[in-house]
Amino acid sequence: MKFSTRTTYGLRAMIQLAQQYGQGCLSAARIAEDEGISPGYLERLLAKLKQADLIEAEKGASGGYRLSRPPKKISVFEIIRPLEGKLTVFHCLDEQGKIFCDEKCRCGVVSVLTKVQSAVNNTLEDIYLSDLVKP
Repeated sequence: MKFSTRTTYGLRAMIQLAQQYGQGCLSAARIAEDEGISPGYLERLLAKLKQADLIEAEKGASGGYRLSRPPKKISVFEIIRPLEGKLTVFHCLDEQGKIFCDEKCRCGVVSVLTKVQSAVNNTLEDIYLSDLVKP
């Protein structure tokens, strides 16, 4: 599995918001500058995270973005999913391990694929944004 820059940049933005949690908003311009991300690209990522109810936006002079809940309550899986879309390791499985294969899984590897998919999902669900914030 290879995540795109959407995941890398989205996680970096969310880490900044986690570091700021409870202290007000951070502007997209500030995050973009600190992280070296194109402001336009970052705005698109923030829009996806906002749509997923992970962050909130506040307009005005002191506005910007903030987490919608504590960093210890936001899993990495929840962040990656809206940025990448469907999180599947293999083309013939969905996120729950349902099989979509022309061969009807006569290939003999379905049990391995299902275990790997489950391990990836469980791992991402067990890592929280608070785990990524440096003290």
